[in-house]
Amino acid sequence: MSQATRTELTVDPRSLLGKKVKQLRRQGLVPANIYGRDLQSTAIQLPIDQLNHVLRTAGRNEIIYLRLDRQDPRPTFIRAVQRNPVNDAILHVDFHQISLKEKVRLEVPIHLTGTAPAVSTYGGTLLHSLDFITVEGLPTDIPSHIEVDVSVLDQIDQSLHVRDLPIPAHLNVLTDPELAVAKVVPPAVERVEEVVPEEEAVPAAEAAAPEAAPETEE
Repeated sequence: MSQATRTELTVDPRSLLGKKVKQLRRQGLVPANIYGRDLQSTAIQLPIDQLNHVLRTAGRNEIIYLRLDRQDPRPTFIRAVQRNPVNDAILHVDFHQISLKEKVRLEVPIHLTGTAPAVSTYGGTLLHSLDFITVEGLPTDIPSHIEVDVSVLDQIDQSLHVRDLPIPAHLNVLTDPELAVAKVVPPAVERVEEVVPEEEAVPAAEAAAPEAAPETEE
């Protein structure tokens, strides 16, 4: 993904480990770690307000540049956010440091846009069958999401597939191209029970009674 502006976070080395990190949280700091291939995990801490801002504004798959001490900014992805199950407070964050020159595999969400004419014209129902696809490419080339215009779906049972998505040529799609992304299905048909007129109805007892055997002469 070509980012117009870089998202950066200033972080500090962390000396408190284990249960002692509770002291950090009381000071408005979040414990975190930076890890990556051939890298030793680095314990860091950062202000909770800055982290919350990034989590609200940064798109999925967006590169977060971490400034640690006087080092060059480190390009990372947020890989895991651990939260308190009771109050949803952030407990810990994992940042995965990457190389901008090496390809990565990421899941890219699919966003449907527009209105399918088959829904308004024929009363069909639009199904969003696939939420994301997996792609491979350089970190700076991978989008935060892919938009799919469903206004081309003007017939019932018409579908859009992975092969129809507007994917940049420099990205390799790893998801099956034949998978359906969106489809318009026929409207549900209500089942109407036939009402039998009262005079045509046969009493249950009469209908269930066996026929009398014919009398025979001895």
